Amino acid sequence: MKEKYSEYYRKLGLNVHFYRKQRGLSQEILSELIGIKEKSHISKIENGHSAPSLDVIFGIAEALNVPIHKLFNFRE
Repeated sequence: MKEKYSEYYRKLGLNVHFYRKQRGLSQEILSELIGIKEKSHISKIENGHSAPSLDVIFGIAEALNVPIHKLFNFRE
């Protein structure tokens, strides 16, 4: 099932990366803000190599001060 949605994960990751950079946060700081112990998890999300849980997605949106729908606003 993951392969079926891999393009969506990639686009979600691009948006996370964009808003994280816009806020001036490192991947490590963002992971700490949302309580992710594995520091490389944000990198995996941003590169589309991870299917984050809803809890993680909500945490990212809150930490970045971005409405959650912005993370799913897939620009073509």
